[in-house]
Amino acid sequence: MAQGRRSTGPGGLSVESVLVFIGIGLFVLVLGGIWSSLKVAAAINDSRPISNNPVNALLDLIDGTARWSGAATGMLLLELAVIAGLVVLGFFLVRRMQGAGSRVDKSAQLMSKRKEIYKLTREGAQQIANRLGAGHAGPGVLIGRTVRDNLEVFGSWEDMHVDVWGPRTGKTTSRAVPAILDAPGAVIATSNKRDIVDATRDPRSQHGPVWVFDPQEVCAEEPNWWWNPLSYVTDEVKARQLADHFVASQRSENARTDAFFDAAGTDLLAGLLLAAAVAKRPITQVYTWLADQRNDEPERILRSTPGLQLSADALSGVINAPDKQRAGVYGTAQQSAQFLVNRKVTRWVIPTGPNDNRPQFNPHQFVREGGTLYSLSKEGAGTAGPLVTALTVAVVEAAEDYAKTCPGGRMPSPLVGVLDEAANVCRWKDLPDLYSHFGSRGIVLMTILQSWAQGVECWGERGMEKLWSAANIRVYGGGVSDANFLERLSKLIGDYDITSNSVSYNKGERGTSKQTQRHHIMEVSDLASMPPGRAVVFPSGIPATMIKTVPWMVRPDAGAVKASFARHDPGASAQAIVPQGASAWIAAGSPQAAPPAPAAPSGPPTPVWEQNEEQRRGW
Repeated sequence: MAQGRRSTGPGGLSVESVLVFIGIGLFVLVLGGIWSSLKVAAAINDSRPISNNPVNALLDLIDGTARWSGAATGMLLLELAVIAGLVVLGFFLVRRMQGAGSRVDKSAQLMSKRKEIYKLTREGAQQIANRLGAGHAGPGVLIGRTVRDNLEVFGSWEDMHVDVWGPRTGKTTSRAVPAILDAPGAVIATSNKRDIVDATRDPRSQHGPVWVFDPQEVCAEEPNWWWNPLSYVTDEVKARQLADHFVASQRSENARTDAFFDAAGTDLLAGLLLAAAVAKRPITQVYTWLADQRNDEPERILRSTPGLQLSADALSGVINAPDKQRAGVYGTAQQSAQFLVNRKVTRWVIPTGPNDNRPQFNPHQFVREGGTLYSLSKEGAGTAGPLVTALTVAVVEAAEDYAKTCPGGRMPSPLVGVLDEAANVCRWKDLPDLYSHFGSRGIVLMTILQSWAQGVECWGERGMEKLWSAANIRVYGGGVSDANFLERLSKLIGDYDITSNSVSYNKGERGTSKQTQRHHIMEVSDLASMPPGRAVVFPSGIPATMIKTVPWMVRPDAGAVKASFARHDPGASAQAIVPQGASAWIAAGSPQAAPPAPAAPSGPPTPVWEQNEEQRRGW
């Protein structure tokens, strides 16, 4: 908490001192006016010269040596008119400046100074980018412009972002869309609305293929491509991780759980995912197995696969458990896989048949070649959130694997992930634990929430605290009414001191005293009612600063965004014809070559059951 960062008020001057200075100023102004009027009148009348000393000129006027003429009166009136005009002009200019600003802008003057935010400025952020070997990618992710100095501020290519913006406060127009448009490499964006997709898909098509994962028809996208979630499963560890994502993405952090059945159900789901991956079955096979508790086919698949006997034993233990126990475990796992019953959802994750010619999404190829992936879902019943989470994790982990093979352990062109509505559609349980690590790999994530409570519901109080602390750039965009959260921000912004003086008289003796009062730079009410167009940034190791947001409408590429909106608006005319089986947005793209990097396989790691003995050694 920054306390006492600024002092305002009379600055230690007594009321009498202030009045004395005002009196001196008025005397000088009047004296100057009289002297200049006499000088001009003397020049016009060609009379006796007036002294160059204003005080002597006034004394001459008093003793009659100098005479006041009509010309002097006219000049004095002219001077008064000019002064009055300047005062009125200044008044209107000040009012106009205040009108152009915001009622909270005065608080910005008490926040961070220019020198304190140097590393966030374009110059400072570009220096960091050069040091990281990403100078070609620009300074970083634009956050906005400071209210105090109108400086652009950026998050560098190693900074992670957490944003809290209330509903309809401009988070999409001011944060999500600009970050996607400016991304130098691959982009993954999650959302529960189509506006992000419509605004950026055409501009982003200039940077590689555009993939829209829309299993719940958020933007009425046809499944012109598909992704196999089981391609993520290359060993029993990945199978367990995928099962964890499926379970966690459908359960609140504070939901009541059963220590035995929930853990056993997740283990069962992991074993079935592993068996389906080994047998190259579609992921829907998992639900078929869950519906038949006596089916031992997945156990036989694992037992016949070298190295997976223990996984087979685990499945056998569940299948041969007492009836009630087995039913409880299967029922728990079946609930976590319920989304696989939705045919609209599964069209995106299983082939349509043996002759399916749709492109198959490959996360490892995607992070190397660039492009844009939009992953959309709705919250509530029938949600495709488990698949959105799994796809997001698969892409980010593929980027991490790629970064490990690159110079410095970082991606040549940073991957930008905009996780809008993260707590609703991308409930990544382990995100708080991994957040700070991704920045060191050139993976820049921006997690956008509508409230602190939303994050607590997803990750728990400790998880949300960890996520907030792991972020280097924390942005509050207004629209939140949570008093506890706003009180926290108010304390982080800091306080300022007001010093005042008082004068007292006792038995004819004059006494003075000084009082200092401490106030919050921004009160809770200020933060709750912060107007659109303003946000407060809390960078790591730097005092808070207030910014003016930069929505896409004021950017140079606003025309391209508007054209993209118009083209993909639901009421727009028919789209250009694309060959059957191809994605319209992939066909529209013009992939660019990835930055120079070490040659590496573009596919996922070889599954252990397809490795030879030497490859499996140590597994």
